[in-house]
Amino acid sequence: MIDQNTKTVIEACAQKSHDGLITFPEVLGQLVSVGVQSYFVDYRLAYITYYLNSNEAYQIPTEMPTLPVPSPFKKEEMISAIRRAQGDQVRYPEFLRLTMLAGCVGYTVWITGKHVTYFGAQGETHIEHFPGQ
Repeated sequence: MIDQNTKTVIEACAQKSHDGLITFPEVLGQLVSVGVQSYFVDYRLAYITYYLNSNEAYQIPTEMPTLPVPSPFKKEEMISAIRRAQGDQVRYPEFLRLTMLAGCVGYTVWITGKHVTYFGAQGETHIEHFPGQ
């Protein structure tokens, strides 16, 4: 059973991200500290599912921009949004908007694998390794 401290840290990370108050590396550090090994952000259902080292999962609803996700997946626009976030030129709320406009429907952060897999509505993918990996 997932303890309350783990849930609190996960929920705080999600809220701080959506408020644009925390960077991706800061999120990773906090999630690792409570045993999260990966998480999936589903733009269409507006949920984030966190997977823990204990093989448990914790799912929370999340806020998403109310934008239709265009097709097809625009890889160059995705990469541009990622680079802007990596350079701290945009924070999470704008990152969500930019990636949705690029045709992204969700992504999985593989913390232990040190990469993110972004998904398009037609099965397209882009794998982005953590900087320095």
